[in-house]
Amino acid sequence: MKNFGIIGVAGYIAPRHLKAIKDTNNNLIVALDKSDTVGIMDSYFPMCSFYTEFERFDRFVEKIKHTDRKLDYVSVCTPNYLHDSHIRFGLRVNADVICEKPLVLNPWNIDALQIIEKETSKKVNTILQLRLHPAIIQWKNKIDSAPKDKIYDVDLTYITSRGTWYYTSWKGNVEKSGGVATNIGVHFYDMLSWIFGKVKKNIVHISQHDRVGGFLEFEKARVRYFLSINQETLPLEAKNQGKRTYRKIEVDNEEIEFSEGFTELHTKSYEKILKGEGFSLEDARRCIEIVHDIRNQQPIGLKGDYHPLCLLEAVKHPFKN
Repeated sequence: MKNFGIIGVAGYIAPRHLKAIKDTNNNLIVALDKSDTVGIMDSYFPMCSFYTEFERFDRFVEKIKHTDRKLDYVSVCTPNYLHDSHIRFGLRVNADVICEKPLVLNPWNIDALQIIEKETSKKVNTILQLRLHPAIIQWKNKIDSAPKDKIYDVDLTYITSRGTWYYTSWKGNVEKSGGVATNIGVHFYDMLSWIFGKVKKNIVHISQHDRVGGFLEFEKARVRYFLSINQETLPLEAKNQGKRTYRKIEVDNEEIEFSEGFTELHTKSYEKILKGEGFSLEDARRCIEIVHDIRNQQPIGLKGDYHPLCLLEAVKHPFKN
């Protein structure tokens, strides 16, 4: 049984980590969050120590460092811009780290973390759960066994509706979240690069507060993508069914079905990590480079090969004139 600490236990993604720690028969020793709305812990680890101040959390972790309760792992579930700092904390208290996606916001953050990994002889593991999805694995195996020179045409559409709260929170701040592509799309870019290889071309057609659309050319694929958090961009069939999320991947006009099978992927991730088979800093590099480049380039508009949903009319930011 391994001992865990978790930073960001009140966050949206934290319950999946709590469940994964429980499902893999491990123990949560201590948790930190500036919000004290953490009753969810009663369902998993009611005896876990909890702090709302980092200094007291740090003191507790130091106090147990030389006991049988010392932390083997620190799980990081905090806002994106804090991942880098909290990963460093985990390594420096002599624990391995499990970090939610996106691992960091910039490629050079990975370089710095790799240096601390070497100094501490500890490992950073990142959650890249789509690599563990049975349908995605089957798809990759099919691509790998196809002729090496075959180039695929891919359309990726992912719409996950968010309310106006999103823009008030850290997620609506590009400097903190990395923007729409980073915040909701990084695991899709990882999946695409994992299957189709290195990026040869990265073009952004549109980039707005609520959506991003562009074109990525990989070694084995040409990909048009459209990502959105605006429910008005949902296809009519999704709206008619009362759905607020829509994901679709078409490869050479054939749809890849992977709408199910997401619920246990964090537990599968933890199982792999505990066996020493987790995804590393280097594994995450390519998708971090992709979203960094999307965030830092000027959109070219509706030119060239763009995703059809890029034609949708832009809407005003809810909190800006």
